[in-house]
Amino acid sequence: MNRIEDIINKGRSEFDDREPSDGHFERFSFRLATRLHAGKAKRSIVPYLLKAAVVTLLVTLSSLWTFDHFVRPNLKTKMTLSEVSPEYREVEKYYVQQVNFVENEFSSLNLSTPEQKEVLMKEMASMDSVYVELQKELRANPDDQRIIDAMIRHYQTKIEVMTYILDQLKEIKAETVKPESHEEVVY
Repeated sequence: MNRIEDIINKGRSEFDDREPSDGHFERFSFRLATRLHAGKAKRSIVPYLLKAAVVTLLVTLSSLWTFDHFVRPNLKTKMTLSEVSPEYREVEKYYVQQVNFVENEFSSLNLSTPEQKEVLMKEMASMDSVYVELQKELRANPDDQRIIDAMIRHYQTKIEVMTYILDQLKEIKAETVKPESHEEVVY
């Protein structure tokens, strides 16, 4: 590097007195601008898109792998009676039909206040949360007959409670209708 500096310093006197020719700066600016624009035109977006596609593909594949190995096994935390055996599938089907029948009775019965509906829905949610816990226990211990029996007893109890509540609501509704119909007869 020192050698180049020495050459420049020795030849400085020869270059210092000369000026560039007319139009030199304009030609230089034009060439510089042409090169800058040509450089931009030569650049393509394809390599950037390919890089983005590769990154997206890697992220997607790693997300799917993570989901498959870590999240999915935890999604299926509950087990139903129908997964234990065909006999229990029939038992569960029967009780589900019974529960649906009683629930339809509730929907056909016009409850007079929203508070009654809210209390009823809370009671049903409470019963369902117990059953969900039993399903989780069954997933952990699929051969445990005590859990299977508890699930069947839960269905039986739920139907009994729902039927009792339904009967009580029907009695209350009948009592409120009777005095009104009795008053109509008196007139």
